[in-house]
Amino acid sequence: MAMLGAGSSSSPSRLMIRRQELALIGATFLWGGTFLIVHHAMRHSGPLFFVGLRFGTAALIALPVALPVLRGVTAREWLAGGMIGLGIFGGYSLQSWGLQTIPSSTSAFITAAYVPLVPLFQWAILHRRPRLASWAGVILAFIGLLLIARPHDGLSPGKGEMLTLISTIAIALEIIFISLWAGRVNVARVTLIQLMVTSLLAFACMIPAGESMPPFSWPVVASACGLGLMTAVIQLVMNWAQQSVSATRATLIYAGEPVWAGLIGWLAGDRLPATALFGGALVVAAMIVSEIRFEKKS
Repeated sequence: MAMLGAGSSSSPSRLMIRRQELALIGATFLWGGTFLIVHHAMRHSGPLFFVGLRFGTAALIALPVALPVLRGVTAREWLAGGMIGLGIFGGYSLQSWGLQTIPSSTSAFITAAYVPLVPLFQWAILHRRPRLASWAGVILAFIGLLLIARPHDGLSPGKGEMLTLISTIAIALEIIFISLWAGRVNVARVTLIQLMVTSLLAFACMIPAGESMPPFSWPVVASACGLGLMTAVIQLVMNWAQQSVSATRATLIYAGEPVWAGLIGWLAGDRLPATALFGGALVVAAMIVSEIRFEKKS
């Protein structure tokens, strides 16, 4: 999942939840449910075909929104959409690959580690030095990931856990790329381009990866098209809601994504050991801690 920047609010903190925040909570719940859907779809399809179909559907849904302004697309927007799409492709393909062998709850908690990774990439690429809270989040996430992966051979996680862990790097880079181009491109056009690039890359990589076209399966088609619709809706909700919800507050809401995924996975039969649940709690804590800002009182 990719976070878009938001303007800060100068109004005092209130306990009431606005409709924009309720919308983000709903989007987070949808995110949590996607892990279980992909996990079951991987029984009938390879990861690259599924990602290609999912994001191809999302691109078709986003097309009517971008079509009125598509004529003015620029070289910068093609570059931005291509870079973001590359990050999405790497993240979701590896995540789907990992979901072939690990429970959806485990995948969700590991994927959540992208949040504390973002400050490190901001430092390396955008030259924004991480705050102390960011370093604390990285440490908590690292400990949590070790517990979630349940290593059986030293500190070496299983294949599914390792693939999912690598996917967090691509997801974090996707967010950095969004930040890099924010305010300099048309959101509708770049969103369409990144969805198309993701789909085309996934389909194109099937041949070198040796992944064959799966036999027709209604569960795969329904899952991919349903996730494509969810992807388009979630992106629209984020673009709308984060115009008035601060990035920090939005991130605290997004911290519920692995919690929702864990709950949905538990209802579906996932049973994680106590150590993995504790590790998941540490990852969620890392997401929250990494976004804490200590402001000096004047």
